[in-house]
Amino acid sequence: MTYKKTDEAIARLTPEQYRVTQENGTEYPGTGAYNTHKAPGLYVDVVSGEPLFVSSDKFDSGCGWPSFTKPVANVTELRDTSHGMIRTEVRSVHGDSHLGHVFPDGPADRGGLRYCINSASLRFVPLEAMEREGYGDYVDQVETQS
Repeated sequence: MTYKKTDEAIARLTPEQYRVTQENGTEYPGTGAYNTHKAPGLYVDVVSGEPLFVSSDKFDSGCGWPSFTKPVANVTELRDTSHGMIRTEVRSVHGDSHLGHVFPDGPADRGGLRYCINSASLRFVPLEAMEREGYGDYVDQVETQS
């Protein structure tokens, strides 16, 4: 599968998705669709469709945004000195979408990182649709609740 940013994909974004992914915005805490989302599946870049995070690596950090312990692929980390802070920005590799930031205060037993990601930068692919949508290579990384 080829992942890239296209004019058509940008045109389909909601104003909030555009603000977050293309203008490096941040959604208000607690407002994102995936903040408390718990279904098994894969989170992909809303612009390019590239796989980013699996539900198995999602945890409730209490910060108001979806949090993950690690990406599955396709993220790049950049130094961000905006707003008078030094942070590490997370962007998608192929779509160049602003996703959020990574912080060193995640669960120690799972690597210690917290990828704090805007829901507006993500599209969720449920486990049962992953194979059909071309994400079969990631199915084995998704744990289901038993």
